[in-house]
Amino acid sequence: MGVDYDSWPASLGYLMPAEWETHSATWLSWPHNAKTWPGALPAAETAMASIVEALSESETVRINVIDESHERHVAGLLRGRASPDAIIFHRFPTNDAWCRDYGAIFLTRDHRGASLMALSFEYNAWGEKYPPFDLDRAIPRAMAKELSVPRFAPGMVLEGGAIDVNGAGALLTTERCLLNPNRNPTLDRTAIEGRLKNAFGVEQLIWLDGGIEGDDTDGHIDQFARFVSVNRVVVAMESDATDPNYLPLNENRRRLREVALVDGHSLEVTDLPMPDAIYHQGRRLPASYANFYVANEIVILPAFGGRHDDLAREILGDCFAGREMVAIDCRELLIGLGGVHCLTQQVPLFG
Repeated sequence: MGVDYDSWPASLGYLMPAEWETHSATWLSWPHNAKTWPGALPAAETAMASIVEALSESETVRINVIDESHERHVAGLLRGRASPDAIIFHRFPTNDAWCRDYGAIFLTRDHRGASLMALSFEYNAWGEKYPPFDLDRAIPRAMAKELSVPRFAPGMVLEGGAIDVNGAGALLTTERCLLNPNRNPTLDRTAIEGRLKNAFGVEQLIWLDGGIEGDDTDGHIDQFARFVSVNRVVVAMESDATDPNYLPLNENRRRLREVALVDGHSLEVTDLPMPDAIYHQGRRLPASYANFYVANEIVILPAFGGRHDDLAREILGDCFAGREMVAIDCRELLIGLGGVHCLTQQVPLFG
């Protein structure tokens, strides 16, 4: 299907469900770009195989691969780790692996699942930082066509990691990313707010400042603040006052504590520790426990082999009681400047 709807999704009753609502699948693109993971691509593939193994226990995993040869390679890496019945390969070639950012974002309507729509935002590799990105730009259309669902193009640049929703009318995002002229230079804050409300079916935008050190996306929200329920968020907090993250993260927490949701309730704010700083070849990497992914029966959380791993697991376990916490060592993935949430995109249950 093409861009079948000219009307904004919100006007048709569509909204983006929260990540913790039931999925029909998780969609990802297999890592293959050696420039993204210099000297660490095999390790990144191993970490991705661990992610797929964990996901495949409770939901289908759809994987974009380059071609038949690449599919055989990936299938070999997954052999003995994930049931073939849980894996669907798509020969959709990509420039890079960050399906969260360039992939379709799915909406539902009619009691959260009777109908599905794919949002197809423009993608420019975080302000044209990493050309080429032509193959990645084609992925939303391919995903919508594969599922035989309508697609809507909001006509603006947006990455999936730049927003987070509670499924009940509120959306988290950042000024540093969405108002950056390298994304939508002709749109002001009011215009961007209008498009996001009409695209995602939300009533309230919660604007935070920016992101964490080492994040090349200009401040994606999924690196430091996430909804964990309709009225609760976790926010990354740095305890070292000399760390560059200390002031901006404290400012984000201050803003969150002042939020009143559209239903009149205040927002419960829970601190999530930041891991100790991690460097690669002298560059600080964007390590954060907030880059977790909520699947049907598990939460995949980043681990860094540090002193705060267990505390982060405990906090998120409390937030998602009833789901198993599965820790994945993300130190090698981080060399590519992303993590678990950046690599995954949920497909809500529908039909």
